[in-house]
Amino acid sequence: MTEGAAVGTTGSADAAGTADTRPTKIMYVAEATAHGGRDGYVTSQDGQIELKVAMPPQLGGDGNGTNPEQLFAAGYSSCFHNALILVGNRAGYDLTGSTVAAKVGIGPNRSKGYGLAVALSVSLPVLDPGLAEKLVDAAHQVCPYSNATRGNIDVTIILG
Repeated sequence: MTEGAAVGTTGSADAAGTADTRPTKIMYVAEATAHGGRDGYVTSQDGQIELKVAMPPQLGGDGNGTNPEQLFAAGYSSCFHNALILVGNRAGYDLTGSTVAAKVGIGPNRSKGYGLAVALSVSLPVLDPGLAEKLVDAAHQVCPYSNATRGNIDVTIILG
């Protein structure tokens, strides 16, 4: 993954010490179907996605298609960036020119299965580092992907 200074996070917690990040109301439901696993294709119910999927060469495949890790990286980076823009706008900052890049790694875990790790690289070129870190921390609390992965996979956030 990428080297750099990782950003810490804080959040409100319940009596047991865990934040309740479950939705109180479902506003949208996405539907997708996999056909053939990692060597097949994926489609979305609305027809917006119809992609060939293939194992990457690093995992023994031919790489002639996208893969779940690329799709997760695309989803997480766009969702986190939107959360960052939201908290920035709420605080009165224009985040034009900002970007979020995601790297999603996959590998074996200690339970004889597989696990993921994520590195988010955030660029906020017009903000000083202290303010940028505060906005990134706030975005990490707002982002549904961050809330879904918190405590389940390693997520490193790097300001650069």
